[in-house]
Amino acid sequence: MLFAFTAATFAQASATATATAIIVGPIGITNTANMNFGNVAVGAALGTVVLATDGSRTATGGCTLPATTGSPAAATFNVTGAANYTYAITLPSGPTTLDDGATHTMTVDDWVSDPTPTGNLGAGGSQTLRIGATLSVAAGQTAGTYTSATPFTVTVNYN
Repeated sequence: MLFAFTAATFAQASATATATAIIVGPIGITNTANMNFGNVAVGAALGTVVLATDGSRTATGGCTLPATTGSPAAATFNVTGAANYTYAITLPSGPTTLDDGATHTMTVDDWVSDPTPTGNLGAGGSQTLRIGATLSVAAGQTAGTYTSATPFTVTVNYN
């Protein structure tokens, strides 16, 4: 007896797929206000002025804050980008030097931000970022207007 077998074999199958990419607009940061520690009175001891992100100040050591405050303000930036995206904030990694145009200097360090350590661009695709820091003042610091010759850098990146 002879049997004949025919079998259909399906050893191969195919399917297709599509590829999609969504390009989001670049993240941006714009300075809207510079940092200002305001008026500071110094004494015979080292001191600091801590500038909070809301622009308030506290003094330690040989520094005092006179009633004529000047214009203290945290540095303010406008961050823009894709709506509802979060972003990382990178503050300066070291001190920035302020000088009076002569030979007298002070340093700014211990940077803080609000928000921290990440921000959220919200439905409108923007957020205000405020930066505070600590000013280190020498004992008997020479009177004058001190400005950073080199601006400090704040970096933002999408998460």
